[in-house]
Amino acid sequence: MPKTVTEKPSTTPLTGKALLQKVKALGNLPRREAARLCGYYTETKDNQPRANMTEFYDALLAAKGIALDPGRTKDGRGREASFRVCVHKNGSLVIGANYTESMSLQPGDQFEIRLGSKNIHLIQVDGKSDDENLDEE
Repeated sequence: MPKTVTEKPSTTPLTGKALLQKVKALGNLPRREAARLCGYYTETKDNQPRANMTEFYDALLAAKGIALDPGRTKDGRGREASFRVCVHKNGSLVIGANYTESMSLQPGDQFEIRLGSKNIHLIQVDGKSDDENLDEE
């Protein structure tokens, strides 16, 4: 049975060394309770605390110096790239604007498709025809 904590949660989410120290001090509490006490929670419509586990884990990783996505800026708008896609009913596979923007791709950029046994490789080509490439050599 998890131990009951009468400690008040932090009013602002802890980060860095303060977060690591607090998690260590909390010992073997359930993860959701630790997240709540470290300030990673919101109140539901029924005034019940709801732990924000993703934010809590992200903050723990950052505090330990582990950056899973160092180039990304999170502005809270729209969907984020998930690195997973599904084949649509018509057989199409859509990669999405998140990826093309992060690679600075422009309309008209071309790719060579190479199929593996269980993978697809997209290799960006420079957009020149094979004849133009031969002229430069």
